[in-house]
Amino acid sequence: MKIPRLLDGRLKFRHLVLVDALSRRGSVVGAAAELHVTQPAATRSLHELEDILGVPLFERGPRGVTATVFGEAFTTHARTVLAELTQAGRHVVELADADRGTVIVGTHLAGSNVLLPRAIATVKKVRPQLTVVVREASPEALLLELEAGRVDFIVGRLTVASDEHTVRRKLYDESVELVVRASHALAGQRAVDLAELADYPWILPGAETALRREIEEFFARHGIALPVNRVETTSFLTVRQLLLETDVVAALPSLIIRDDPRIVRLDVPLEPIGHSVGLTLPAARTPSPSARALIRGLEDVAAGMAPLSGDGDGSGSQRA
Repeated sequence: MKIPRLLDGRLKFRHLVLVDALSRRGSVVGAAAELHVTQPAATRSLHELEDILGVPLFERGPRGVTATVFGEAFTTHARTVLAELTQAGRHVVELADADRGTVIVGTHLAGSNVLLPRAIATVKKVRPQLTVVVREASPEALLLELEAGRVDFIVGRLTVASDEHTVRRKLYDESVELVVRASHALAGQRAVDLAELADYPWILPGAETALRREIEEFFARHGIALPVNRVETTSFLTVRQLLLETDVVAALPSLIIRDDPRIVRLDVPLEPIGHSVGLTLPAARTPSPSARALIRGLEDVAAGMAPLSGDGDGSGSQRA
């Protein structure tokens, strides 16, 4: 099989953007809508790219398209190129005006309530014209955004080690607690029975999260079925409001509830459920000056939080 000549002028930037959109959307219709082109134009561009590469990138089906092994491989490279071009444009802007710039940070539940806001406030004192864009999504969605260069780095729970694509850098360790509102019938009760808890409504993380799997394993170890009456979300605003207005039970990182006396922990140890909170960065990209400024702010804030959040040493060492 001949190696495709991708620098002969036939490959266009729009081809790279298209495969990224197709992989995320799973359909030509969805990709075309996102890119503001017609469906025939998107289909034609895909055929052009497949002709250039000489292999099928997507399998067409009644419910959309699915990437082939060739499509998955090429999409990874396409996202790397798109990320580098995005970074290059922003880097030039920052060099032209050192006091300005933009950093885009992704976050999910852990780290979003205390660590990230404090770090942003710290950085803005020194660089008030720095624009910080915070994007909240599931860990899986944020990793795709990181790969494509649409976020500079992610702040949140670390569940896997660094690999060839990403670098994980631990900031501190944090426990997970079962919590309820202060007026809940179980608030202040010693040694709460887990079986009794199962009768209450629950808020659980989404099925795709590591914390959800750990909670399911916790229930299984105690021989108790997962609560049927439940809401599944990783939105802290939704979680907090439901906690304050109803009798739900939720599993949350300890720092999230530390400064809110309206929410209290239950006397139910969740060991060994806990986690390291830290940064996930792209292995192949150097952070921009703006990103480095916010990373330093996060490291400084985390160093001061470590004694309050468990046994983390705040050293910023990478999690194994």
